[in-house]
Amino acid sequence: MSDGVGGQGRDAVLRRVRSALEGRLRFEHPGPFEGWRPTGGAEKPPTPAQLVDRFARMFAAAGGEVARASSEEEAESWLLRFAQGFGAVSLGATLPLGVAVGLGTAAPELAALGVSMARGAVAETGSLILDARDGRRTQILPPTHVVLVRERDVHATLTDALTSLAGDLPSAIGLHSGPSKSADIGQVLVRGVHGPARVVALVLEGPTSR
Repeated sequence: MSDGVGGQGRDAVLRRVRSALEGRLRFEHPGPFEGWRPTGGAEKPPTPAQLVDRFARMFAAAGGEVARASSEEEAESWLLRFAQGFGAVSLGATLPLGVAVGLGTAAPELAALGVSMARGAVAETGSLILDARDGRRTQILPPTHVVLVRERDVHATLTDALTSLAGDLPSAIGLHSGPSKSADIGQVLVRGVHGPARVVALVLEGPTSR
């Protein structure tokens, strides 16, 4: 009896939806999103170095910082120097082997510094793409966050970046465009409200092990 009543209610809702849609104009699908900084097709495809430069400009404009390393060894040395004075560090699960050797570790809620590996970056928006499998707590809880990203994984547009993930989608991804900030209260900009107050993108320009 209850299934019958439920079925009748569902049919009634569907009839109302069909009735509401009758007579409405139909539009063709606009096609894939092409990015909000179109080039008009006249510009040559940017080189990887040019994409990194564009990403760096946008990321810095949003309050982020950018450093560069030509190899994993150079990245390891940079991290060791940068981590001095932070105490314990929370490490992402997908960091390249060897990059974080020598760093003392702690749980994300206790660490002053988080270090993660990005799946990619978007040049047009200055955004880092972070994978939930790397560890969302490491990405959000420490007040300072260093994110490694490979030069080859910096994409021109958000469409390109998301398309590159199609074969290996995690349960969630995060787009991080500089430090966390909010001006909800009194229109006063405050950093570190919902995540790290300082975010550094470390671009790996040389070959990496992963």
